Amino acid sequence: MTKSQPLQETSVPQENSPPQPRTSPESAVPASPGPSMGRLVGVDLARALAVFGMYVVHIGPPLSATDGVASWVRYMADGHSSVLFATLAGFSLMLLAGRREPKTGLAGRQAKARIAIRAVVLLALGTAMAMEYGGVIILGFYGVYFLLALPLVRLRAKTLAIIAAALALVTPQLSFALNSLLTEPVRKSINAYDPLHRLSDVGVLDLLFTGFYPTITWISFVVAGMALARLDLSRTAVQWRLAALGAALTAAAYGMSLLLAGKHALDSLAEGGPSSGSGSMSGSSGSMSGGSGSMPPDGGSFEPQASSLLTAGPHSGTTFDIIGSVGVAILVIVGATVAMDRLPRLRRLAKPVIAVGTMSLTAYVGHFVAQSMLSMPSGTSTQQSWVPLLMFVLGAIVFAATWSRFFRRGPLEYLLNAATKPAKHIR
Repeated sequence: MTKSQPLQETSVPQENSPPQPRTSPESAVPASPGPSMGRLVGVDLARALAVFGMYVVHIGPPLSATDGVASWVRYMADGHSSVLFATLAGFSLMLLAGRREPKTGLAGRQAKARIAIRAVVLLALGTAMAMEYGGVIILGFYGVYFLLALPLVRLRAKTLAIIAAALALVTPQLSFALNSLLTEPVRKSINAYDPLHRLSDVGVLDLLFTGFYPTITWISFVVAGMALARLDLSRTAVQWRLAALGAALTAAAYGMSLLLAGKHALDSLAEGGPSSGSGSMSGSSGSMSGGSGSMPPDGGSFEPQASSLLTAGPHSGTTFDIIGSVGVAILVIVGATVAMDRLPRLRRLAKPVIAVGTMSLTAYVGHFVAQSMLSMPSGTSTQQSWVPLLMFVLGAIVFAATWSRFFRRGPLEYLLNAATKPAKHIR
């Protein structure tokens, strides 16, 4: 993953949804067919799981140092946690733009303005963090995703799903072709005129095509999340269909990749090496050796092979990777939704974890800051022990649970929400 939003206005690793532990979700049973509190809490729970998955990649032991169940947890966290964030980002956009029914008129214009402002703020924050922590920071990429998704916020679920599917089928091949043309001299020439690249080594080229989370392929996850948000997730029939769809996508994509590319088709790129389809740096979300992800560790240039388009490992950026990862994200979101809707006792017990999901932007930025303060290597998986990871997870839970008792939003979520206030002046 990497180093990659809330309910009422969730967005990046969540952006703005109020924590809601104060609202007593257990007793919130809407009298009319609207979204249930349990369902919204389920989305925050999914976001919290993405946060912890990110912690696993950035703080936990590397994949090569694990085995058994620990190895499976580490493998699933790599790539899938950042994909889950991106999918939830699309969900969050629809919470701002009108979830089941798109906002129109003045409300619609103001919602788009809020999204645009958030995008600019995230791009600026991501650039600032990349100056310190490198190209594994996902926030700048989020900003680009939001801007490009703006024209789609009024579309229906079916249309959005078709667009997401088309992007998954076409963009990896397009990315492969473009990256084959983007030789090192070409990249250097473009980056020489790019102020973002001069600031943080993560420029427009990285954000769009060659970074850890290139927009050209990752926008599929955002659009898929937008389609999910337009569905009535409280209906049992919808939940069953989505669960079946998620399982089918996962099995079909990974199964076909294994059939076509062999037993190593799903190998994780977490320990370094070039990524496949997109031709960008493998990015383990946890590997910072490649800087922005657009250049190999040795300073040379990657020579992507067409056969790599058949693989489906985390961060490979292939059609199989995108489809399989979306399937996993759907299963997590639906599973969390069903658990929170139907298991009130579990919902009560999970409140401290859910609180992390409501302020995932704070949790995301905070874990980098904490690593710096503790002189830990930021964004890398060099630990051999799981203890530091468990301490970070516990710290995030305690902080979020305590903060949410007194404030509706996390610290950074509050600032991000305040930054969008000028949108109310749009006419």
